[in-house]
Amino acid sequence: MAKGHRTQIKRERNENKDTRPSAKLSYARISVSKACFVLDAIRGKDVNSALAILAYNPRYASGVIEKLLKSAIANAENNNGLNAHDLYVAECYANKGPTMKRIQPRAQGRAYRIEKRMSHITIVLDEK
Repeated sequence: MAKGHRTQIKRERNENKDTRPSAKLSYARISVSKACFVLDAIRGKDVNSALAILAYNPRYASGVIEKLLKSAIANAENNNGLNAHDLYVAECYANKGPTMKRIQPRAQGRAYRIEKRMSHITIVLDEK
């Protein structure tokens, strides 16, 4: 059991809230492992070089992540009043989402299961 009153617990939780600009994409139709290849390439890079890496990366996930990174940059400029040239990718990760189960018919009346995986992708920016 948590100690203290409910409002006190909420107040303490909100004090530790992360104020860095971020963007999150939920239910992206790409598996976590495929998204992580692209995320590993941009982690720790400044925003301009990360956008350049994503623009020339041939993977499908790079287009999705590029759009998400542009959204995070816009959040930093409009909500936090930060300059885009001073930003870098502090954190980026993909968490597992729900899996859609589909059936593929096979020989002799059998059915194979196809799992269409989803992920929740998060990008957190920070100032240099």
